[in-house]
Amino acid sequence: MKLKQPHFCYKYFITTPKVDQQAPERKKKTQIFSSRSSPEKATGNSSGRSGRRRSSDMEAAAATSSFSSEFNPFDLSTDAPPAAVQLTADQVKSCSEALDFFKNKLRSPADITQEFDRLQFMSLAEDEILRRCRVATLGVNLDKNRYIDILPFDNTRVTLCSNKDNNTLENGYINASFMTTSSTGNVSQFIATQGPLPETFNDFWEMVIQYRCPVIVMLTLVDNSKMMKKCADYFQAEDGLREFGNISVINVSRRTTGSSLVLQSLEVKKKESGEITLPVLHIQYPDWPDHGVPEDTTAVREILKRTYHILPDQGPIVVHCSAGIGRTGTYCAIHNTIQRILNGDMSSLDLPKTITDFRSQRMRMVETVEQYFFCHDAIVDELEDLISKSNC
Repeated sequence: MKLKQPHFCYKYFITTPKVDQQAPERKKKTQIFSSRSSPEKATGNSSGRSGRRRSSDMEAAAATSSFSSEFNPFDLSTDAPPAAVQLTADQVKSCSEALDFFKNKLRSPADITQEFDRLQFMSLAEDEILRRCRVATLGVNLDKNRYIDILPFDNTRVTLCSNKDNNTLENGYINASFMTTSSTGNVSQFIATQGPLPETFNDFWEMVIQYRCPVIVMLTLVDNSKMMKKCADYFQAEDGLREFGNISVINVSRRTTGSSLVLQSLEVKKKESGEITLPVLHIQYPDWPDHGVPEDTTAVREILKRTYHILPDQGPIVVHCSAGIGRTGTYCAIHNTIQRILNGDMSSLDLPKTITDFRSQRMRMVETVEQYFFCHDAIVDELEDLISKSNC
């Protein structure tokens, strides 16, 4: 049975910006890959830094010369970690500049809190949200929404091709949104979506097939409770063949990493068709708490390191948690920012602009101030790691 509860956290809008709110108490991070001697957080001034871009030559270099052709992210037969990204001299320069910027920001945590409050103040009012989500609120689609208050906008929603198996003959509806930024570089596109419901399993796999999605990033656990189920078991992890309508999914291999990621190599194919089998890497991070953040950035950055080796033109990356906004938005913001920095797009330093862009495509992306801080932490840790392993 579909749950009709709202996704409780932040309201649709805040009537007054809270400019004097103290930064939240934050746990000391486990410094595994970081070279920082102090875990203290805070932030600085972004003026004058965020509009600059480097040449398109650097974007091309990022797409062709940084990633090892010897590492196959779909091969789970080895425990070897993802191959390190080899930076060019220009990329080291961009990463160093970005690292200085974000570390400086983290020296003023109250400023980051105010920055997030301003983002909340600019959120859409409820009547505007409903006006932009007309397809999601059609009677035929109501049972396909996990939460009554988390809906995709009409202009950015993922549309499925109609067929008798996905039960979307009228409008091809699935609660999923295309996500990108204004960057024109070699940047991954995301599909942000809710945790599938039993009645939307077929639609979910139809989406993966239709848009040739090479990776699914699952940032929640499979919850089998009857009252507040966060995500149904749509991939059914046991070895062997599973069928979802006209689509077959084969679990080729499965492995758990030291950072508690569950990796699965899947083969997805439409039955009785001549389509080529689609290899899909399923990455599950079950330990990320709903509305919260992990204790350190290690596992999230391991996801990023594995997806470095999947080029943007291979298809959009599916990312979901339960509602498809908080943890999902946080990961997308981290991934997008690092990728754009490697492309030399220094407008990526404007994290509020990135999140504003995301929220214009799917409501309430990055839900909490703790998640907003975590974006900064993960970006800093990953930039330090990239620079420390560079040969330049």
